[in-house]
Amino acid sequence: MTIPHVLRLGLVGYGEIGSTLGRGLRAAGLQAVTAYDKYAFDGPYAALIQSRAQEVGVTLARSNEELAEAADMIVSVTPGSASLESAAAFAGCLDGRHSFVDLASATPTIKLGVAERLAAGGALLGDGAIEGTPKSGHALPILVSGPSGERMRDALTPYGMQIRFVGDRLGTSSGIKILRSVLIKGIEALTDEMMPAARHYGIDEAVLASACKTLGRPWIETVESLIPSGTIHAKRRAEELEMSADAVAEAGIDPIMARAIVARLRWKEGLGLKERLNGIEPADQRAAYAEIENALDG
Repeated sequence: MTIPHVLRLGLVGYGEIGSTLGRGLRAAGLQAVTAYDKYAFDGPYAALIQSRAQEVGVTLARSNEELAEAADMIVSVTPGSASLESAAAFAGCLDGRHSFVDLASATPTIKLGVAERLAAGGALLGDGAIEGTPKSGHALPILVSGPSGERMRDALTPYGMQIRFVGDRLGTSSGIKILRSVLIKGIEALTDEMMPAARHYGIDEAVLASACKTLGRPWIETVESLIPSGTIHAKRRAEELEMSADAVAEAGIDPIMARAIVARLRWKEGLGLKERLNGIEPADQRAAYAEIENALDG
């Protein structure tokens, strides 16, 4: 793939993700990288932000307007809670020569709100989601969608970034990431509840090894095993988790996650799926979720 002759990139936010992208892209040969971070010159981490930028040759802008003047492609890497505020601040700065992609972890609704705030200027808009971690450097996997998604992919993949376009509809990439986080962050929270309790009983290594053995197979196999059978066995599984919650509590740990699982399983039990299906498991996870949807629809 041919590296573009001229690309002027702007980064909104120069924290961990922004500085990782800036460092990696500069090392890969991208000459014009400018960043705007509202704390770069007045904040508790101003010295860190400035040193990170200076070390790799990233220019720090002092305003939204200055960044918009210096860059044609702008990638926002602020926290999701700041997406709407950040977009509003750029509303009068962007025009038809700009493309803008928000990579924050946020809901599709928030990403549509970002687009609404920027639409009047005529910039080409998109949203994105980061699937990897800064440990992978600037090559961390990124999903992009919306009108400017393909432009970002085509412009930055020659510099070593891993960007996958997942559709023209704004919010698609963000929806994939934010719903995936229910599972990924849930695994972290579940482990935080399981392991201290296991340590209390002196069986943490054995519990972890057992869990790793079960979860070591491809995740789709686990899904296809648990979800169809769960339509039939929700009651039994809820009863088991009630005992799990008791064991965690007896170890002095508040069983927040275990009790939440019990509530979800009792909810599934309350749909009456076992009776509706005459005790026969659906063929696969798609059929199982179709049965759940049918039960919810009455």
